[in-house]
Amino acid sequence: MVEAAKSAAYSAMRVLRSFASAFRISMGDMSLSVDPVVGTADSGVLEYDLSELFVSIGEAAQSAGRAWTLLIDEVQYLKKDELSALIVAIHRVNQKKLPVMFFGAGLPQIAALTGDAKSYSERLFNFPPVGPLDEPAATSAIKQPIQAEGESITNAAIEMIYKKTEGYPYFLQEWGFQAWNLADKSPINEGDVENATVAAFRRLDDGFFRVRFERLTPKEREYVIAMASLGNGPYRSSDVADVLGEDMRSLGPRRAKIIHKGMIYSEAYGDIDFTVPMFEGFLNRYT
Repeated sequence: MVEAAKSAAYSAMRVLRSFASAFRISMGDMSLSVDPVVGTADSGVLEYDLSELFVSIGEAAQSAGRAWTLLIDEVQYLKKDELSALIVAIHRVNQKKLPVMFFGAGLPQIAALTGDAKSYSERLFNFPPVGPLDEPAATSAIKQPIQAEGESITNAAIEMIYKKTEGYPYFLQEWGFQAWNLADKSPINEGDVENATVAAFRRLDDGFFRVRFERLTPKEREYVIAMASLGNGPYRSSDVADVLGEDMRSLGPRRAKIIHKGMIYSEAYGDIDFTVPMFEGFLNRYT
């Protein structure tokens, strides 16, 4: 079995070499001291070649009694042909029952994007939503690290953090970080959280939010500012058009570009919202 696994792994490396050569992929400091497999994964057609590469890797993993997992973040940024090739490759290894798994993360529109790329993708993947933590989970996320250091935080302070952050994991980290650093003594209390809120918003505004805002063109900024002026989302595209005093259809390309940049998303026809919670607050504070 060991020799079979070695042979399969060697074959997979040769296929990888063919694929890398065909698509001119840079592999950093890694070098493959194997000859490519001529005629396998080297056609230059991504949809065919990626499938052959996945099958070769899956067969190598199966021979070794292991599994191979591919992790991709920000799936929505894949080009349509890249997403299509990925779906075809996953479908192929699934048909062959090879031990290959794929975990992708991205904005809510990835379900629609995969459906547009390949109609059968809805039968191939699960799309579990990943959103804010509920209050018990958020409480544990704040309380446990503090208790691990032998300190404590009041229930009122935790409740305040939850309301301020809306349960968004990154914001929970930020408020917890600031509250820990600003508290003079244990337990951390509501006054500490108020001070943490000022510090957290300052850091988010100067970095997390501003970096995203500065990726937009002046016209795109005008659009998201109009969204924020309507309060909390989700928003109707027609309402944003009314604020701007423009025809909704003429705003379509601008809206599409902002979606492509990952600033907003459309979960339902005619509805849009910010991808990052509290972004409307930043826009209303600084524009």
